[in-house]
Amino acid sequence: ELVPVPPLLQLRDFLLVYNRMTELCFRHCVSNLNYRLLTGREETCLDSCAGKLVHSNHRLMSAYVALMPSIMQRRISDYEASAARVSQNSAQEGLSAATA
Repeated sequence: ELVPVPPLLQLRDFLLVYNRMTELCFRHCVSNLNYRLLTGREETCLDSCAGKLVHSNHRLMSAYVALMPSIMQRRISDYEASAARVSQNSAQEGLSAATA
């Protein structure tokens, strides 16, 4: 069962991605700060940059969603194995203490 992510964490994650994308595209595309408006070239570059980042983010999220069930299953299996080892070690320690 997947644990829901609180809305504030989702918003924080979205804003972090948005801020990184904005900074990256701005640094890559805007070269002249002497004008109030973007040049046509800067605007085209920003549209292309943002579009590529959004598209790649969608692809990464799709891959993550596809892999998440197997990741969660592996974590559950690891947890169950760890709990079984702890239980077994506790039982062995109990036997050792009882025979001593």
